[in-house]
Amino acid sequence: MSGIRASGEKKLMLFSGRAHPELAKEVAANLHVELTPTAAYDFANGETFVRFLESVRGSDAFVIQSHTAPINQWIMEQLIMVDALKRASAARITVVAPFFGYARQDKKHRGREPISARLMADLFQTAGADRLITVDLHTAQIQGFFNHPVDHLFALELLADHVESKLDTSQVTVVAPDAGRVRVAERWTDRLGCPLAIIHKRRDPEVANEVKVFEVVGEVEGRTCVIVDDMIDTGGTIVKAADALFEQGAAKVVATATHGVLSGPAVDRLKNSRISEVILTNTLPIPEEKRFDKLTVLSIAPLIAQAIHEVFSDGSVTSLFSGQS
Repeated sequence: MSGIRASGEKKLMLFSGRAHPELAKEVAANLHVELTPTAAYDFANGETFVRFLESVRGSDAFVIQSHTAPINQWIMEQLIMVDALKRASAARITVVAPFFGYARQDKKHRGREPISARLMADLFQTAGADRLITVDLHTAQIQGFFNHPVDHLFALELLADHVESKLDTSQVTVVAPDAGRVRVAERWTDRLGCPLAIIHKRRDPEVANEVKVFEVVGEVEGRTCVIVDDMIDTGGTIVKAADALFEQGAAKVVATATHGVLSGPAVDRLKNSRISEVILTNTLPIPEEKRFDKLTVLSIAPLIAQAIHEVFSDGSVTSLFSGQS
């Protein structure tokens, strides 16, 4: 059987969409369970069909899906899976979205724009989700869009442990690539005992993913600079930030991020940059063609598995974060 029971009552069942099966298998292995057999396929017109091949009645169901490209297809598949579980009488349904799609659209910048992150919350709640587990939301206040519990996991310890093992932290300056990442960068400085620098950037409001001006605030000369961000998408911001740091006399630049979106020219930009190492987690699939010598990918599976175990056993997810809040 694919489920496990606690106290002779509850039954944990783990389900995976098709977006990132490798991560789901890792999580299952860490939990010592099997993924529930699922039939999923697309009709000729692109519609998705899902059916679970075992009874899910009364189960504590966890549905893993990373919102990777083509992102709308995989979000829809996860919504359909949640709906199928609700209609099949699962007792509780937890959406596990290591990377939560549309999180960058969390507010209106100008008139006549959507707040798509709120729409995402509404969709999952309407489908029947009772809880969300996710990793490093673009902005923490997205949790407020949900009327049910949100377990917001942080990859900081995983990433910081790696940085600490590779670098002399007495020579490290943690760098926030923009004002929105300052709070995250401050957690890094607390963790590593390092000074903080901030890159002030001004975006072009008319052009997506385009930054016009970079200014470094803080002492970086002769230091190893560790840029910390939640995601690397096209790589433009990270590479330009690194160039700005080198212009201010940085000795070395390392880039870390939880989510490796790596769209379009990202891989070429990072490969050809002066950045020494790019450290990511596997919240999103990173296929072989997007891997390069400077890239290090750390597994987030043990953290997700621990969170699922705590939720299932009515334990404390907060206890996983060593005092972070």
